[in-house]
Amino acid sequence: MSAYVIVDIEVTDPEGYEEYKRLAAPTVAQYGGKYLARGGATEVLEGSWQPKRLVILEFNDVERAKAWVNSAEYSPARQLRHRYARSNMVVVAGVD
Repeated sequence: MSAYVIVDIEVTDPEGYEEYKRLAAPTVAQYGGKYLARGGATEVLEGSWQPKRLVILEFNDVERAKAWVNSAEYSPARQLRHRYARSNMVVVAGVD
C-alpha cells in the first residue's frame, strides 16, 4: 500500500536550502520515492493552517518511507534541512 510523506518546511536560509534540495532528491529516488508536490503554491480551503513550503512524497509503503528518512544516504541532507529550515514531517498510509 502506498505511503505519503508530507513535510511543511519553513526555510530560514534559502541559499543553504538549495544544497539540501540537491542532496535530497537522489535519495528519494534511491528509495523508490517520487515527488508529488514540491513547494508549489498552496491555498487554504478550510481552517487556519498556513503551510510555508509543502512537499509531498510517495513511497511504496510506510516501511520504505521510514527507511528513506532514517537512511545513511539521506542523513547528510537531513542535517542540512535541520540547519537551514524548520520542518514538520508525517507519513500516512494510503488506501487500497
